[in-house]
Amino acid sequence: MADEEEPPMAVQIQPDIPTLSAEESSEAVSVGVTVITGYLGAGKSTLVNYILNGKHGKKIAVILNEFGEEIGVERAMINEGEGGALVEEWVELANGCICCTVKHSLVQALEQLVQRKDRLDHILLETTGLANPAPLASILWLDDQLESEVKLDCIVTVVDAKNLRFQLNERRDSSSFPEAFNQIAFADTVIMNKVDLISQEESDELEKEIHSINSLANVIRSVRCQVDLSNILDCQAYDSTHVSRLESLLEANKSLTTTDLHDSGVRTLCISEPQPINLDKVRLWLEEILWDKKLDMDVYRCKAVLNIQNSDQMHILQAVKEIYEIVPARKWSEEENRVNKIVFIGHKLDEEALKTGLRECRP
Repeated sequence: MADEEEPPMAVQIQPDIPTLSAEESSEAVSVGVTVITGYLGAGKSTLVNYILNGKHGKKIAVILNEFGEEIGVERAMINEGEGGALVEEWVELANGCICCTVKHSLVQALEQLVQRKDRLDHILLETTGLANPAPLASILWLDDQLESEVKLDCIVTVVDAKNLRFQLNERRDSSSFPEAFNQIAFADTVIMNKVDLISQEESDELEKEIHSINSLANVIRSVRCQVDLSNILDCQAYDSTHVSRLESLLEANKSLTTTDLHDSGVRTLCISEPQPINLDKVRLWLEEILWDKKLDMDVYRCKAVLNIQNSDQMHILQAVKEIYEIVPARKWSEEENRVNKIVFIGHKLDEEALKTGLRECRP
């Protein structure tokens, strides 16, 4: 546990950071942001240190985000930084990576980073004291100010293989779920750390349990968070043009129903509809579920491939809590079976109500 609390080894750099001109900035390609979340002690800092000290040839910036849950993330995001420095300190490492601590506005810190003349390959955002990454995800994913300069690449949750089952069982039967459920539910990748402390059989069971909560997550087993960086950088989990992985995930999930799962807690559910559907009806249906909570379901994540009437384009749906996006991704090929497939991850999911709602989106 001791190494969890140690900050990355670093040296101070000059405060006068060179920035790009407006013209140079407009030509820059957006930089991917990976959000790292997980219980204290799971290995978040170990992962960050592994990346910061690795010989990977990438210029990666790490933001240590010290927002407490009680501050309210939305307010923290628009705070102009009164009452203290925006960035507590910038440090540069021997391998070219950068590390900084942010106390106030994350948006401003990100803008400072992407304005630097020394081109960044990626940004890691380690959350501390923040159980639910959804507000961060929504700001990074669809924020107009940031859209051209940074983009949400993926959410990585680090879990402690030795203690996860206890954390999940902590309040399984109550209406308020422990952080562990939320962090897994929102993850695109779950790093199952410390697998050397449990048996192979326990590892397999744990992976099955993680997938019952979030079957869309890529689960990676690790010791001391030593993982292949290609699994956590440039995942493009929120990029509508990057559809092949989403299609294969949905295909793998098409048979998943409540009959497979005895637990009525946080879980994954997949439904499908063979007929084309009306885009406006789908939007209204989703808004009733996500915004109005008409069916009393708490949907954390949603991903789908949609067959929209009068369109030869496959449409992709992604949602994080209340924020969703439906965009055309590519043309359907002639031999493809044009089926609507939607995966919901959430709490109190009602399979029959969701199937009925989707069916009613037919023209």
